[in-house]
Amino acid sequence: MPSNKSLSDAPITQFVNCRILKDHRLQREDLWVREGKILNPEKLFFDEEGFADHKIDCGNKIIAPGFIDVQLNGGYGIDFSQASDDIIGGVALVAKKILEHGVTSFCPTLVTSPTVIYHKVIPEIRVQDGGPEGAGVLGLHLEGPFISKEKKGAHPAQFLRTFNAGVVADLMETYGHLENVAMVTLAPELANSGAAIRELAGRGITVSVGHSMADLSQAEEAVQNGASFITHLFNAMLPFHHRDPGIVGLLTSDRIPPGQTVYYGMIADGIHTHPAALRIAHRAHPAGLVLVTDAVTAMGLPPGRHTLGQQQIDIQGLHAYVAGTTTLSGSIATMDMCVRHFREASGCTVEAALEAASLHPAQLLGMSHRKGTLEYGTDADFVVLDDTLTVRETYIAGQQVWRK
Repeated sequence: MPSNKSLSDAPITQFVNCRILKDHRLQREDLWVREGKILNPEKLFFDEEGFADHKIDCGNKIIAPGFIDVQLNGGYGIDFSQASDDIIGGVALVAKKILEHGVTSFCPTLVTSPTVIYHKVIPEIRVQDGGPEGAGVLGLHLEGPFISKEKKGAHPAQFLRTFNAGVVADLMETYGHLENVAMVTLAPELANSGAAIRELAGRGITVSVGHSMADLSQAEEAVQNGASFITHLFNAMLPFHHRDPGIVGLLTSDRIPPGQTVYYGMIADGIHTHPAALRIAHRAHPAGLVLVTDAVTAMGLPPGRHTLGQQQIDIQGLHAYVAGTTTLSGSIATMDMCVRHFREASGCTVEAALEAASLHPAQLLGMSHRKGTLEYGTDADFVVLDDTLTVRETYIAGQQVWRK
């Protein structure tokens, strides 16, 4: 227990017999936790003369930072783009269920919707810490409606919008307000999008380019204006061409402002992206890869017909299609499944696969000082995995919130 010199009377837990992901590699080291934070054991020993109250033997398993999903449309029968009678309850249900897949934080994602839906749903979904009741909410991801008609994918055409000269008025008229919004996906070739990107980035909102016909110079201009993410790379954008690689070219562009990283989302479900394309992206720009599920209502449910926003979708095996078409409509993948598939398909290290679901999304959202790592002083959100990268336990703020 803590000594007389201890800075706190709170109990200290020591996780032993584990390999922890730190400084980009798995290290045989104990993990110390107090008051929901990762503790520096040297300071504990030498400054406080303290020691552990509880020891947990991890059986030689891996401890990695908790997974962060920045694109999750719903699951388990819940559709975040529907104005149900219990929006908060729906988010809470999904937040609870995704703990078993190692997700400790996420961005509930709304697809292109009528204005009335945004005005009803956005005020209800607030940023909140995770805990035994479920994964934390980092803020909303608004995917649309300022996207390309030609690359709308599963988004309903009748609700797409463009920017007029007064982008602030356009944003507010569409969304209602921008509190609790973490990310907005838009098409950078739309007129006046540069002003919109600058406005959103200036408010601390991550701007992503996607569902877009943009060429490389338009994508580079968007990044220079403050965009920092690509929504589901390769999907709903111009295909790579050697004379104009389009948005995909951002991965190796030499016109990215100094000190800035462009991140890109990958749906590593074995359906949205061919393994060879996954490998090309990862080898071109490994530090920017962010695994996303893009999961829809039907995640965790049997095959059949479900909804995504204003559309009907059919689940056939592992495929989600807009009903009556062959247009892919999100996925039914879970984050742990994406981590395993990415590791297998790319041939990357275990460390790289885990960081693509933890460190990189935290860096993208500007919160790697407290999430996505096991550095001293960060939030003690982590997962315990076996060597097959199957999640065995999930912890939030140092508290076990799920166990297999």
